[in-house]
Amino acid sequence: MQLRFVGCGDAFGSGGRSNTCFHVTGRDVNFLIDCGASSLPALKRFGIAGDDIDLILITHFHGDHFAGLPFLLLDALFSRRTRPLVIAGPEGIEMRLTQVMEALFEHSSKTRQRFELSVVALKPEQARSFGAVKVTPFPVVHGESGGPFLAHRVEAEGRIIAYSADTEWTETLVPLVRDTDLFIAEAYHYDKIVKNHLSLKTLEAHLSEIKPKRLILTHMSDDMLGRLDALDHTAAHDGMIVEL
Repeated sequence: MQLRFVGCGDAFGSGGRSNTCFHVTGRDVNFLIDCGASSLPALKRFGIAGDDIDLILITHFHGDHFAGLPFLLLDALFSRRTRPLVIAGPEGIEMRLTQVMEALFEHSSKTRQRFELSVVALKPEQARSFGAVKVTPFPVVHGESGGPFLAHRVEAEGRIIAYSADTEWTETLVPLVRDTDLFIAEAYHYDKIVKNHLSLKTLEAHLSEIKPKRLILTHMSDDMLGRLDALDHTAAHDGMIVEL
C-alpha cells in the first residue's frame, strides 16, 4: 500500500504547494483523504485517475480541505464515470456539499449523475467501514466555523494511517496516533503559537506521549518551509510517495 501527497500545502499555497489531498492505493483500496480546492489539477498532474477513486474522506469544511469536490464531481460527470463513489466526512456534510456545489457551479447539485454517489456523515470516535477501509474519526480543535473538525485514523490492508488534520494540541491525538504505522501531522509554524493550529515545537513536546512509528509533517507555512533543511523530521512535498 502507498500514500501519495497530491497536495500538502496550507490554505494560502505557501511555497507554491497544492491544497491538502492524500491519495492512498493498495491491492483493494483507492481513496483520498481530503480534497482541497486545487485537488483536481494536482491529481491530473500526477496521472491519478479520479474515476478509479472509490472513497473520499473529509476532515472539515474549509476550502483547502473540501472545496475540490465540486470540480471532481463535475469532472466525473463529463468523463461518464459509472463506478460508485462514497464521500464521508463530519456531520452536516450532505448540506455542505450541496452548498459548495451551488456556490461554484449553479444547479450542479441537482444534476443527475451516471454513478451512485453516497454521502455519509461520520460521528466522532465511531468506527465506520467502507469496503476494505476502516476509518475512526476523532474530534479536534480548529475554531468555530468550518466544522465539525475531525482527525482520521484509517486502517487498510494491515496498515494504519493517522492524520491530525488542522488542529491545536488536543488529547484526542493520543488515541488517534497509538500503534499507527504513519502519522501525518500539521506543523503550521515552527514555534509560534497560533490558535487552532499545531506548531512543530508543540508537537515535539508530545512525541514521547503519542510515540508515532513514522512522522511526516504537512500543512506548513512559509515560516516552516524556510527551515526545511534544518528539521529533524520528514517534511512532505507535493508528489511525495510513502510506501507502507
